[in-house]
Amino acid sequence: MSDIERRPDEARAAEVSASPRRWLVLMAYAIVYLVWGSTYLAILFAIETLPPFLMAATRFLVAGGAMYWFARRVSGAAAPTRDQWRAAAIVGVLLIVFGNGLVVWSELRVASGVTALIVGVVPCCMVLLDWLRPRGTRPAAHVVAGLALGLAGLFVLIGPDALMGGGRADLLGVAALVVASFSWAAGSIYSRHAPLPRSPVLATGMQMFAGSAGLAVLALLHGETEHLGATHVSLLSIAGWLYLVVFGSIVAFTAYIWLLRVSTIARVSTHAYVNPVVAVLLGYVIAAEPLTPRMIVAAVVIVGGVLLITLAPRRAQAAS
Repeated sequence: MSDIERRPDEARAAEVSASPRRWLVLMAYAIVYLVWGSTYLAILFAIETLPPFLMAATRFLVAGGAMYWFARRVSGAAAPTRDQWRAAAIVGVLLIVFGNGLVVWSELRVASGVTALIVGVVPCCMVLLDWLRPRGTRPAAHVVAGLALGLAGLFVLIGPDALMGGGRADLLGVAALVVASFSWAAGSIYSRHAPLPRSPVLATGMQMFAGSAGLAVLALLHGETEHLGATHVSLLSIAGWLYLVVFGSIVAFTAYIWLLRVSTIARVSTHAYVNPVVAVLLGYVIAAEPLTPRMIVAAVVIVGGVLLITLAPRRAQAAS
């Protein structure tokens, strides 16, 4: 066993300190911004004729299996240890089972563009969890203001007049999205210090394996195995599923896990306010989903709150 394998924390610190090429970082951000913004619409298409948890479970099983095979057989990554599997399972449950699975299920009740807007409060969740964890960081005044602004935007989005003026949103779907946002934030923060393999491809594949197992359990509990007839699956749902496997999982998820290692939580979390813009525009143009004044106001308020949280610290650091 090498020194790197015996000292994962030191290896991870060395990996983060080594500055990656700028074009690689920019390309990774572009992938996460644009691809994940489009996956909300792909999920909507996929679950038109596919059960939501079963769709997500098979998506991550296929993508995770392909990535694990590539990392071990092609790239020659070492076999993961028991501690690495345990860490990958925790991240997989937080990010994939609850973070992604609840988002997929919620789109049965909430329009894809609205879903992306609600998930846009993920950075707010990250700030709260970072404060509440042991020896956490107390948020500054501008962070508290940003949290309040983000919550105000959420209230505008799901206001009392029949939620989105009669659109496809209800309180249960919105509650699931809030839980998913906190779970995604917790998994992202934990993954930065977890004893995961150095290879982001291997680590991502392991997390997807664990996540697919959890989603399969939810599919069984939800009774989704009763709807497996292939004759009921549309070509549009198959196309959406394939897009999620290749681009949403293999490409974008790997880019996200890598960015968590080489960038800061604040910067990586900015995907949460770029994705809604992409999702709302695609939902409006392709799926004919409504783009109401309330959605536009909510988007501006939520994005403003998140910007206040994530960008103000950088200005303060630059001035110090």
